[in-house]
Amino acid sequence: MDVAGEFMSYDEGMTRVYIADAKPKERSALRLVLQDLNMDIAGEAADWATTLAAVPVSRTDMLLIDWDMLPNSPSEALNILRKTCPLALIIILISHLDARQQAALSAGADAFISKGELPERVAERLRSVAASINKR
Repeated sequence: MDVAGEFMSYDEGMTRVYIADAKPKERSALRLVLQDLNMDIAGEAADWATTLAAVPVSRTDMLLIDWDMLPNSPSEALNILRKTCPLALIIILISHLDARQQAALSAGADAFISKGELPERVAERLRSVAASINKR
């Protein structure tokens, strides 16, 4: 089945998001923000191994991944994700804004979001990324 055919089973206007974060409270908060934005939760993981196993079959448009969950080589980890899910945008979640934001972008992320942002700002960033997905 071609890529377009794979996405016909759900509302094409709805962005599918996969959440990968070890902290249940943070996944829950992200889930609420995504639901408020009418985005579909494609799946969740609390560890890297589960993320790698589930993402290829999740048909996700956007991956939200906690920087601290990435293995020792973030560039290699993101390259693996790109190969298994080439159309998905990768958004790195960062606890502290410092050199990690540049490291996330250098490692191959499409964008980053600070976990310290207000929920409204996180929603604004997610809405912006979703708009870019829907324009493709």
